[in-house]
Amino acid sequence: MAADAAPLTVGNKSGKTHTAARDPLWLKVLLTAISVAFVGLFLVLPLVVVFVEALRRGLMPYFQSFGEPGALEAIRLTLLVAAISVPLNLAFGIAASWAIAKFDFLGKSLLVTLIDLPFAVPPVIAGMIYILVFGRQGWFGPWLKAHDIDIVFAVPGMILATIFVTFPFVARELIPLMQEQGADEEQAALSLGASGWQTFWRVTLPNIKWGLLYGVILCNARAMGEYGAVRVVSGGIQGETNTMPLHISLMDDNHHAVAAFAMASLLALLGLVTLAVKTWLERKVQRELTSN
Repeated sequence: MAADAAPLTVGNKSGKTHTAARDPLWLKVLLTAISVAFVGLFLVLPLVVVFVEALRRGLMPYFQSFGEPGALEAIRLTLLVAAISVPLNLAFGIAASWAIAKFDFLGKSLLVTLIDLPFAVPPVIAGMIYILVFGRQGWFGPWLKAHDIDIVFAVPGMILATIFVTFPFVARELIPLMQEQGADEEQAALSLGASGWQTFWRVTLPNIKWGLLYGVILCNARAMGEYGAVRVVSGGIQGETNTMPLHISLMDDNHHAVAAFAMASLLALLGLVTLAVKTWLERKVQRELTSN
């Protein structure tokens, strides 16, 4: 391998090449300034405003706002919904990606298409679908009412809506990863006498662990921040079916600005932690790939 890498060149229609390193300084500065300005204006500034408004009256009102009616319940319910929906999507994501990447079967293309369905359907529409199916006037409404089972305007409906909107995240991270790895190692393990579970735990899972964690992080972030679908199926009952995003909306409607921004800052902080973990995972994976 040569000690010095050749400069990056790009061909054009005339057959001439363009060296990226020879771009004028003013162009580099302009593009960098536009990128930084865009990120600062549309990403960083709103985030700063959330924390500034939340702490405008000091730390004491900030922490007291979490004592507002329904605030702690909203936090608890958000964590509960995420704690149930994320593991369920984790199990489905592993099973679906394993089947799609390792086997050929009838309906494989349809399954891949259905996994992407939540990306195409607006969350509000997803919530309406659950009402039409499980609501009092829905398909299963009379049966559920006869057996005293509440789905819509209760926690089960919120969990179902959250599962729907977070459905693709784990599977979409694992499918291309497993397809790239192929099935050679699993077949070798099986030929040496390993059982299916032994092959999964000792071969498949170690190979996909970073992609799996990455998908879980994204899934959890979406689960905690979901508003549209959960708003439709929850009914927005304060202290019972309000998650953190719904509580923020309620406080804002009632002109409780400090309480709204305080809860928003907590949700933003959870998002920043998620982003930090995501960045750490990306760097760790890159280091492993470099070392190999």
